[in-house]
Amino acid sequence: MKMTPVAIIAGSLLILIAVIMVVIILPYADTNKTIPSDLFRTRTAMEESGRHLYIANGCVYCHTQSIRSIDWGLGAERIAQAGDYTQDLPILLGSQRTGPDLSQEGGEHPNDWHLAHFTNPRTTRPLSIMPPFAFLQAPEMDQLTTYVQSLGLTHADARMQRQDQWKQASIQAYEAGIEQNVQWLHQNVPQGWRTIPSPYAATAAGLARGEKIYQDFCFGCHGPVGDGMGPAQPFLYPPPLNFTILKGRGVSGGIIYYQIMNGITGTAMPYFKRELESEKIWDVGNYIATYFINEIDANQEPKGIDAAYEK
Repeated sequence: MKMTPVAIIAGSLLILIAVIMVVIILPYADTNKTIPSDLFRTRTAMEESGRHLYIANGCVYCHTQSIRSIDWGLGAERIAQAGDYTQDLPILLGSQRTGPDLSQEGGEHPNDWHLAHFTNPRTTRPLSIMPPFAFLQAPEMDQLTTYVQSLGLTHADARMQRQDQWKQASIQAYEAGIEQNVQWLHQNVPQGWRTIPSPYAATAAGLARGEKIYQDFCFGCHGPVGDGMGPAQPFLYPPPLNFTILKGRGVSGGIIYYQIMNGITGTAMPYFKRELESEKIWDVGNYIATYFINEIDANQEPKGIDAAYEK
């Protein structure tokens, strides 16, 4: 066959049609067969408004909404399924994992944490590179928060119900006074953890590591001297815990460890079990106990076999 203009045009059209079939028509036809997944529900009008703000402000450029089988970080509770996105046009899968994936973000934190975070992310995540969104008006902030709290749909609804339930309990305990608040915080730690001392001695190196971890993760809420007066404090209720009130009130290394590891649902205190290894939690706990509580049980009895390396 000679490469005549007619042949070139006809061949180009055939290639274009084939590409359109493979890239657009076949995926569209297959997508129309997708059935809603177990977590699917229709979004509310306010959630849709928040989604438009999420798109308009470029959140999708840094945050994905798709958990893969190789992911194991914040929000990695469930592998993404096609039926999760039945209502989403466009689907906000994202391409850059600069920030954490948000596909199951709903209910990970209470609403006031998000208000502080959107106003200035460094107040809740001191190492965050996310830009501040303080320019948003209050109604827009509410819409964006409502949308983010819906991510995960029915699974997010269950987490939000849990947040709301514990939020009321935490507020009631805080407003009852210091003694009742500390008692409530401690009684919600399993009994076995309450009497466990920190297994690591508060060495100079350990305390230095603990200080660095505190600055990287805790400073924004609990403040430079551990009094709960960090930059996020004006946005949060109940406010971040003032560590200095814990002296003489039965706090142990185990209690501190458990609350850092699992967080305190209903408050702005998140869990760090997926970000901090065990020794880092013990080190920051020793730092808090040494410098803010002025009362530490590190490396005391009861303790088990010595670690092979503790220096």
